[in-house]
Amino acid sequence: METKLQLTDEEWRSRLTPEQYEVLRRKGTERAFSGAYWDEHTPGIYRCAGCGTELFRSDTKFDSGSGWPSFVEPADLESVVTETDTSHGMTRTEVTCATCGGHLGHVFDDGPGPSGKRYCINSAALDLDQAPAS
Repeated sequence: METKLQLTDEEWRSRLTPEQYEVLRRKGTERAFSGAYWDEHTPGIYRCAGCGTELFRSDTKFDSGSGWPSFVEPADLESVVTETDTSHGMTRTEVTCATCGGHLGHVFDDGPGPSGKRYCINSAALDLDQAPAS
């Protein structure tokens, strides 16, 4: 899928916090158990911090014990792109936002449920759009 939102490096830097920029644009990773959403249980929709695309829903979030927000599946398979990542001397599957190309994290085959997937996502790559109180 072709990236839909393309900004200059200067535009990304002005739009994102330094931590968001490091994760989304430079493929950085926050330390385990340090991000805002690793232990978040509020209902809502997790959106890309770079462009606002809906990526994950809170009802697919689970405690993986990894220290990062973990989801069994994206809100829509078309909202993310996966590709092989061979950085840091290992082979993993990178997850990026289909709209802006921002690095979100990685997906592993050690999750629960029928899919067996664990989308391990950096908090800095996400914004939680909280569900309205009932």
